[in-house]
Amino acid sequence: MKELPAHQLNPRIKMVWRINDAIWLTVAFVCAFAPCAILAAGGNSAAVVGAAITFAVYVLALVLWLVVLPVIRFARWRYELSDDYLDIAKGIVWRKRFVIPFIRVQNTDTRQGPILRLFGLASVTVATAAGEHEIPGLAFDVAEQLRDHAAELARLAREDV
Repeated sequence: MKELPAHQLNPRIKMVWRINDAIWLTVAFVCAFAPCAILAAGGNSAAVVGAAITFAVYVLALVLWLVVLPVIRFARWRYELSDDYLDIAKGIVWRKRFVIPFIRVQNTDTRQGPILRLFGLASVTVATAAGEHEIPGLAFDVAEQLRDHAAELARLAREDV
C-alpha cells in the first residue's frame, strides 16, 4: 500500500472546525430543546424529561465534536501535490483516498468564508468532471500557491496530450 501523503493541514483548522460544529450543534439543540421547554413550562412532565435528555445529548455532542473529533480529523487529513496528480487522504471511520490526475482537472479555486478568514486560512478546491475535491484549512498564502501550482500542472498535462 502506498504511503500517506506528506502534507498536513494548518493546525488552526481545528479551531475553525470547533466553531463551525459548535454553531450547528447549538442550532440543532435549540430546535430540539425549545418545543420541550415550551411544553414543560405548561406543566407537561414528559416534556421536562425530554428537555433534560436533549440537554444531556447536547453536552455529550459538544464534548465529542469539540474535543475529540477535531484532533483525530486533523491527524487523518493529508494531501500531496506531485507532477502528475493530487493525492488526498481523509476520514476517521471511513477512510477515503483520492488520487486526482491533473489531466482530469478542469479548474482550481480558493475559498474563504468568514471563520476561515478570521484565522487567516483558505480552502483549495480542485474540480473535475466527476466532482470537486477540497483541501480545507491551508494558510492563505499556501492555498494560493497550491491553487496556482495545481492549475499550472493541469495546463501542462493538457498540453502533453
